[in-house]
Amino acid sequence: MDLSTSTVLVTGANRGFGRALASEVLGRGATVYAGARNPDRVDLPGVKPIALDITDPASVAAAAQATGDVTVLINNAGSPPGADLLTGDLDDIRLEMETHYLGTLSVIRSFAPQIAANGGGAILNVLSGLSWVSFPEAGAYCAAKSAEWSLTNALRLQLADQGIRVTGLHVGYMDTDMIRTVDAAKSDPADIARIAVDGITAGAYEILADNASRQAQAALAGGVSVLYPQLP
Repeated sequence: MDLSTSTVLVTGANRGFGRALASEVLGRGATVYAGARNPDRVDLPGVKPIALDITDPASVAAAAQATGDVTVLINNAGSPPGADLLTGDLDDIRLEMETHYLGTLSVIRSFAPQIAANGGGAILNVLSGLSWVSFPEAGAYCAAKSAEWSLTNALRLQLADQGIRVTGLHVGYMDTDMIRTVDAAKSDPADIARIAVDGITAGAYEILADNASRQAQAALAGGVSVLYPQLP
């Protein structure tokens, strides 16, 4: 895929990894819509800020109506992990599912027809190593990302005939505000953005951006005893 002739929409592009993604595709010559709930907070020169709250169907529809030339959609917008499935507030748990699963689905349903009408293109869903392994302290996030991974697999099959390649990006911790309180090794968002965009241009279906995501995928084959060795 030649990004210099593409129009890319990045959701959650006002900061963190979304901003890094928008910067990366812009640097490769793409026309870039930077989606954010508050477009005034988009500070990346050269992009086109656009209002987009992925949890609000009216906002998603308005963004689709305001564009028309999108050929690449990058679903990055998300909410930070933090809700425990047993003790967390149900509204917090719903928010994580509304954002990562239903919000992503809403954006794809609105923009896939546009991409197809423009001759096809690509969709990248920003997933996580936590799509494959769960931690109790972030149980709601893990469940939502697992659902988004399943969504990615289903829509990859459904949209292939329309010339739309659907890619999943799996990555561990990145050095962003969303996980600033996590004490662990973190990747540079700019490095992961480069890996992600390389994957889009190469037509990859799945991108494992770091060791954490590769280890999580490998552990799946070992079953419960490998994924959760702490169990008796």
